[in-house]
Amino acid sequence: MFGMAPEQGQLRIGELSRRTGVSTQLLRAWERRYGLLHPTRSDGGYRLYSPRDEQRVAAMRAHLERGLSASEAARLTLDQAADDVPPSNTPVLERGTQELRAALDELDEAGAHAALDRLLAELSVETVLREAVLPYLRELGDRWQRGEASIGQEHFATGVLRGRLLGLARGWGRAGRAHALLACAPGEHHELALIAFGLALRDRNWRISYLGPDTPLETVTEVAQTLVPDAVVIAATTASRLERKQPVLAALGRAFPLWLAGPGADAQLAAAVDATLLNVEPFAAAQRVAAAL
Repeated sequence: MFGMAPEQGQLRIGELSRRTGVSTQLLRAWERRYGLLHPTRSDGGYRLYSPRDEQRVAAMRAHLERGLSASEAARLTLDQAADDVPPSNTPVLERGTQELRAALDELDEAGAHAALDRLLAELSVETVLREAVLPYLRELGDRWQRGEASIGQEHFATGVLRGRLLGLARGWGRAGRAHALLACAPGEHHELALIAFGLALRDRNWRISYLGPDTPLETVTEVAQTLVPDAVVIAATTASRLERKQPVLAALGRAFPLWLAGPGADAQLAAAVDATLLNVEPFAAAQRVAAAL
């Protein structure tokens, strides 16, 4: 079968665009950023929109015409539509993720913290990071590369999320059955995935010592000699940041259990410096390190 036709009253996005006068690109953006629309799927995989979706688009347009910002208009529209789409009918993760994305996109710090508070009140830290925070960061990076997001948005989101993740990390160095030393390679400033990895490892009863971004490998070696950790994890998004320090990495790998993580690490380099490659997402990586001990 080629898929069933839409049920009566359901619209594909092109028809919804024609009826409301809003482009399909903007409708998709409102759906992704604000959770304004709640489509179902046809058997053929098409998004199908209801009359309630059409009503919310009309309300959104009316608020925008009054001079409200997009985020304010979306929130007011969703508040007014609460009787039509009860919050209890929307999964906590889905709704919270939409709220977080909207707030970060609009540089709304208070809104972002409130969305995170609601998510963390209902879900585990790992679920919030795996399903909401890290996917948003990947999407934001993709949008920045396409010119659809600004450097300001990327820096704002990173700053807000970094602060929250380090807040969640408080006390992660106090106790644990094993000890990990984490650092970003020299020149590496993308640290949120490494912090998420550390949080996941902490939840597996590990003690964490975190040296942060742009850490000289000589410093990592000195600290490792003092702490004698069960694992040393170095992260990098660019291969050159690891390759140019290969002799220091090799010495570190001979002295301690060394793991290389991030897009900048590969199997060939890991083998050359007596390290193990962590080429999986942070939570699977934490499980792999914990299991290896």
